[in-house]
Amino acid sequence: MAKKSIEILDTTLRDGAQAASVSFTLRDKVKVALLLDGLGVDYIEGGWPGSNPKDYEFFREIKNYHLKNSKIAAFGSTRRKDVKPDKDSSLSSILEADVEVAVLFGKTWTLHVKEILRTTLEDNLAIIADSIQFLRDHGLEVIFDAEHFYQGFKEDPEYALQVVKVAGDAGARVVTLADTNGGTLPHEILEITKYVHERSKVKLGVHMHNDSGTAVANSLMGVVGGARHVQGTINGIGERTGNADLVQIIPSLALKMGYNVLKESDGLRKLRNVSASVYELSGLHPNPFQPYVGDNAFTHKAGVHADAVMKNTRAYEHIDPSLIGNARKVVISELAGTSNLVNYLERIGLKVEKKEEKLKHALKLIKELESRGYSFDLAPESALLIVLRELGIYEKFIDLKYWKVINENGLALAVVKVNSRVEAAEGSGPVHAVDIALRRCLIKDFPELERVKLTDYRVILPGVIKNTESVVRVTIEFNDGEKNWRTEGVSTSVIEASIMALVDGLDYYLQVNKKLKPLIAND
Repeated sequence: MAKKSIEILDTTLRDGAQAASVSFTLRDKVKVALLLDGLGVDYIEGGWPGSNPKDYEFFREIKNYHLKNSKIAAFGSTRRKDVKPDKDSSLSSILEADVEVAVLFGKTWTLHVKEILRTTLEDNLAIIADSIQFLRDHGLEVIFDAEHFYQGFKEDPEYALQVVKVAGDAGARVVTLADTNGGTLPHEILEITKYVHERSKVKLGVHMHNDSGTAVANSLMGVVGGARHVQGTINGIGERTGNADLVQIIPSLALKMGYNVLKESDGLRKLRNVSASVYELSGLHPNPFQPYVGDNAFTHKAGVHADAVMKNTRAYEHIDPSLIGNARKVVISELAGTSNLVNYLERIGLKVEKKEEKLKHALKLIKELESRGYSFDLAPESALLIVLRELGIYEKFIDLKYWKVINENGLALAVVKVNSRVEAAEGSGPVHAVDIALRRCLIKDFPELERVKLTDYRVILPGVIKNTESVVRVTIEFNDGEKNWRTEGVSTSVIEASIMALVDGLDYYLQVNKKLKPLIAND
């Protein structure tokens, strides 16, 4: 039996762009559109061409690109009262956008008709019918967004149903029921959508806002109630508290509810990348706790969880993370068990029994250090160095005997003695100077360190770290062109903490490449 399909309309470039602090450039808008087309959504709502020059320009620019999967839609309002459709600026702007699809919104709630539009209920129905028919006569496919539908239905269900019927009879291919103020809860969405579905002939869609924190659940309940068209934004960005998050809705529909959703066969695996790209283009920080795609979505910290997942991933994972482009992580922390350590050791090719006494001692040391301000879930490789020492397979490649930093009057100078060599270096800052001096000492013996670059540097100041008053924590991320790793140092001095993290980062790289690789190869 063939799966049923759900249409997806993405409104990141219109409703999402209305989020506070988000401002897409024209170039950004094109990039997002291409990402969405690659994902395989049915419709991309590109903006409201009648509202601003940038949106108008987008519709001209996007014609220079061949889209494989998605139709570009222009957004606009129904005609103004007492204005004929061919004289209405909003409708004209949609025609000028030269698109296949128009998304038109109109009033459904009697409160809005009488107090905002200030017209009669009958005239509002005529406005809706005229506007849709006008665009249909010009060859456009029309999706009608019934604004404030659920609010309107609660006050006057008969009139709300009239709006749906009139829009469908006028030629709207889809009538979207919108929870515009985000105040409706999932059980109400299900009941109302089902009621409308049973009494309508037109295809229904849903458009949810997240003011009650239930936009994703509301969208799914709308589908259960009979909707076959879902609108939302990537990462849920939008007005006030945002829109329904398509990054959560799409895999739920596809993997849990059995619908065909995206046109691209590998679209689901692109979700994490698309989510990250839209965060970057919108200037927002990714949410590590975002379901499905967040950095922590499949991260296991507690020892009991890690142990169970290593035996059977289904024990604490609701799907295979690779299905949506994510990956499983087991972190090392004060809550960890030896299973967490075993998991990390396996990643670098070492197989150790979790009952190994040396592992238990290493775990005890790790937990003691966490109580002093370390956070090994952020820098697991520093913890792995402890484990390697306890297992007796650590080799000392870096012997730092002395360091001194001068940082005054715009001068950052470092002097270090490492492996019996003394070097001095000037840098753009004290940490940079130390890094240069360290490498000068080490590079003659370990030329492979040329490949290692510092890619991130973070300081957590005193008072932020729990159970401490005066220590700082420095975390540094490294990359060798293939892999990333993070190490950290904790001290009352930010310079000393930085040096500890630097040495650990270089040391970890040497342990893995000079000690462990030959060891594993010989096994």
